Amino acid sequence: MAEEAPKQESVVQVEEVVVTDVLPQTEKTPTTVPTEKDPLPEPEKKKNPVEETVTLETHLSKPNSDTTDDKIPESGAFKEESTKLSELPENENKALQELKHLIQEALDKHEFSAPKEEKLAKPVAAEKEQPHEEEKGSEQAIEETVVAVSSSVPAEEQPATEKVTEPEAKEEASLPLPPEEVSIWGIPLLADERSDVILLKFLRARDFKVKEAFTMIKNTIRWRKEFKMDELMEEKFGDELEKVVYMHGFDKEGHPVCYNIYGELQNKELYKKTFSDEEKREKFLRWRIQFLEKSIRKLDFNPGGICTIVQVNDLKNSPGPGKWELRQATKQALQLLQDNYPEFVAKQVFINVPWWYLAVNRMISPFLTQRTKSKFVFAGPSKSTEALLRYIAPEQLPVKYGGLSKDGEFEISDAVTEITVKPATKHTVEFPVTEKCLLSWEFRVIGWEVNYGAEFVPSTEGSYTVIVQKDRKIASSEEPVLCNSFNIGEAGKVVLTINNTSSKKKKLLYRLKTEPSPSV
Repeated sequence: MAEEAPKQESVVQVEEVVVTDVLPQTEKTPTTVPTEKDPLPEPEKKKNPVEETVTLETHLSKPNSDTTDDKIPESGAFKEESTKLSELPENENKALQELKHLIQEALDKHEFSAPKEEKLAKPVAAEKEQPHEEEKGSEQAIEETVVAVSSSVPAEEQPATEKVTEPEAKEEASLPLPPEEVSIWGIPLLADERSDVILLKFLRARDFKVKEAFTMIKNTIRWRKEFKMDELMEEKFGDELEKVVYMHGFDKEGHPVCYNIYGELQNKELYKKTFSDEEKREKFLRWRIQFLEKSIRKLDFNPGGICTIVQVNDLKNSPGPGKWELRQATKQALQLLQDNYPEFVAKQVFINVPWWYLAVNRMISPFLTQRTKSKFVFAGPSKSTEALLRYIAPEQLPVKYGGLSKDGEFEISDAVTEITVKPATKHTVEFPVTEKCLLSWEFRVIGWEVNYGAEFVPSTEGSYTVIVQKDRKIASSEEPVLCNSFNIGEAGKVVLTINNTSSKKKKLLYRLKTEPSPSV
């Protein structure tokens, strides 16, 4: 299942981010030995915030901020940048074109599939005979050095060697190889506009510093080959962890939502099977990467499409910071995610946040960029549903988190109406019906502790009102969602009555549907 990450020393303390998506870091050491063509990136200066954060920054930074249950921290004003080339600022479009040029050169020279530069140590003899080769940093120079060594003869015959080598080099140069083909997340590089969207992710992760973004792409492609991504996609891991991480529905902007349920790891047997030794942790890591890869490949990389994910992290009953094995898995997973999956998180929503997590978060907050913090939302147990409903529609939100999404008669496509019932107020909802039908409805009041009743009122004057549900008190311990239906034989209306006798406002969620009356 994050964008820019804190420094590694602090990350180790927070295991809750193990299943989050990539957190591109502000400083990173490439995994390969760079040549002059790909110089080491200079340390980045702390960048200015993309947009101002109001409440969240205060919530993260100030040691005396209120507890999570006092209020829901507002998310920052962060908005996803456009992926349409026509809407890019001039400097960003220029950076994209420069990056595409570098990638095309690398494809032409087969740099993405070239062996690692450790092989530089082999041609010692050539370095003595041809000292000018040391000054060349490109992979082409390395290749020419290797050719010179393999075709060399004793020193006294060196002039003859030069005569033999030069024609051979010219002959090879006259038969250039076609550009190599490289794909990432199922998208061929430079093949179409979808490739531009992917390149923009790497550029944004490196603040549009072209050479650093290019280095990041090369390292990512090399890592994917070493990790044997194609083979990983075919591996079978079973369904033991399907309740720990799963995709469900979309947010109000159309982003797919990934739920990370840390409380499931309190199961001692599951925890032992997953983290007890290095082999099991490696298996967990491969499972998590596979899950992420499958989710990413369902995204829309066309310009203007949805190509990011919302992460919901449920910390209820989460294992505490003392779980060493989980910290190790967290550290390893986070490093891979931040290095190889840039800009895939639209928002990070942390719910049921315990006090100790908030304390750790305050410690790592100084290491987070403004861009990252603007994507974070934290909510304690009493505010979690309210926070989720701010970003996810009730028909898309699972019942366990305060929504109406579940298996049953209603579907996600059946829209839900939200109403706030004021304290000490009786609220009625009317469903007018003009013909015979079977009317069904489901509803819930967050936290319940209200009185509920339902009746059918015919339109014909003098007809009797039919009691569908006798008025009764519904406690918070009852079923979270109530369902009713009524077979209507004449025109009229169904009236639901919600009586909020408490001193707190309540949120009412409901939806209905009609079907032809069942034949008698």
